[in-house]
Amino acid sequence: MKKAQVLFEQGDHRWFAISRDPERPNHLIDTNEYVISCAGEALITDPGGLEVFPAVFSAVSSVLDPRLIRTIFSSHQDPDVISSLALWLEFNPALKCHISGLWATFVPHFGGSSDTMISIPDQGSEMVVGSAHLSTIPAHYLHSSGNFHLYDPFARVLFSGDVGAALLPEGNSDLFVTDFDRHIRFAEGFHKRWMGSNSAKRVWCERVASLKIDMLCPQHGSVYSGDDVERFINWFDELQVGLF
Repeated sequence: MKKAQVLFEQGDHRWFAISRDPERPNHLIDTNEYVISCAGEALITDPGGLEVFPAVFSAVSSVLDPRLIRTIFSSHQDPDVISSLALWLEFNPALKCHISGLWATFVPHFGGSSDTMISIPDQGSEMVVGSAHLSTIPAHYLHSSGNFHLYDPFARVLFSGDVGAALLPEGNSDLFVTDFDRHIRFAEGFHKRWMGSNSAKRVWCERVASLKIDMLCPQHGSVYSGDDVERFINWFDELQVGLF
């Protein structure tokens, strides 16, 4: 089963990682979900697919009252990101899902309506969770043509969606990257194939290099922390990606 682990805690401002599931069936890609809670409200990022909803919900419930979750942040439109939406809305019909405006009429095929969707403009926007002010960081064409990451300047946490993702071998369940050189081998093929634009990659690298980031948290694989954050950004900046 999935479990929740604390990434950051200062007062009532907390980040949890709902980390990978060692009991996951092999036909499902493994995912990470993250929850931020602050001042009596919570947000979940990329809450996952339909089939993992029970495990994610159970893990969330072990650390906070899931009724505090009022907001979903969906980095893009993939089923492993947001196909559990209908089940979350069954639990709380008032939930709002923030997603690129490009996908605001596609994702309701998973559930919800126009009232559920909050469109993020291409240039990004600010989100508020309790007293925490978060920024949506454009990452268009880095896997999806309408794509965003979520940055918390207080916790210095960047949820990076599929950027930073690594398809790790069986048995590797480390929450944090412990050996960057070894780890990055499991990220290289994924980034070369799934990131569609070297130009978009360069813009993203320049943007996030200017942020203060202690943890870069991808949707797949382990979390980059400390000096490994800068190592990853530099590695990605030099990597040639996309078809050409």
